Amino acid sequence: MSDCIFCKIIDGSIPSTKVYEDDHVLAFMDVSPLTKGHTLLIPKQHVKDIFEMPEDVARNLYAVAPKIAGAIKSAFNPVGMNTLNNNGAFAGQTVFHYHLHFIPRYDETDGLKMKWETKQSEFTFDVLGTVAEKIKENLNA
Repeated sequence: MSDCIFCKIIDGSIPSTKVYEDDHVLAFMDVSPLTKGHTLLIPKQHVKDIFEMPEDVARNLYAVAPKIAGAIKSAFNPVGMNTLNNNGAFAGQTVFHYHLHFIPRYDETDGLKMKWETKQSEFTFDVLGTVAEKIKENLNA
């Protein structure tokens, strides 16, 4: 896709600091890192988000994910790591080419704040069962 920044990184028209590359995926340093080692992993095939991702693209991308995470862990010894991605503008996606963030965590002052309030009281086991059935009905949709 000609106006996609990540496609331009893939074709070399925009520079990047590459970490890993094969025929299917590219991993490179985030230019606006949250922590030391913050890396992005993207499919070389332009895929807007998880909803458009073909199974073979997902298989190739996620086959490499443990390798990237392990290399970051070995290099910097973080105390934890978040792997994050956003799908759709409402979820915070700003670059519409699927990308997976590897964010090494060093301490509580590293800038990543994640907190959610569960709705456990609203989702009884009966409600969860109904929700699960609805998802199952749509697995092959």
